[in-house]
Amino acid sequence: MNETEVLTLFSQGFDCSQIVLSEIRDELNLDDVTAKKVTACFGGGMFCAETCGAVTAALMAIGLKYGHYMPHATDEKNKAIEKSMEFKSKFLQKYPSLKCKEILGYDLSNPDEMEIITKKNLIPNMCPKLVIVTIVVLKNTL
Repeated sequence: MNETEVLTLFSQGFDCSQIVLSEIRDELNLDDVTAKKVTACFGGGMFCAETCGAVTAALMAIGLKYGHYMPHATDEKNKAIEKSMEFKSKFLQKYPSLKCKEILGYDLSNPDEMEIITKKNLIPNMCPKLVIVTIVVLKNTL
């Protein structure tokens, strides 16, 4: 996946979270519709500029691959935590934070700051690269 493809998906109304999980869905035996629907409310840091949607989708993917679902599954739980921490550590080597507003430098849930984000073209200039980096880091973590 390249920046042009990511920008095309953004222009179609998809968010970073949807793009990340959809891109690796085959590795998780997940269909595209489910991947996009389950991540639909996580773009833009849950639309309140908190944890980056690309990061939340990556953590969902790690949970789908390594997460525990049975009681007292300590080994599985520890493996998921280990992989989650590994992903976050690698991501933080590339970006200063896991939070959308700290990555962008502005809070997209604040209308005044969203205006600045729009004027500076931060989403089309920053987010496609971030999505690609997230996918690469995620694939290297899975």
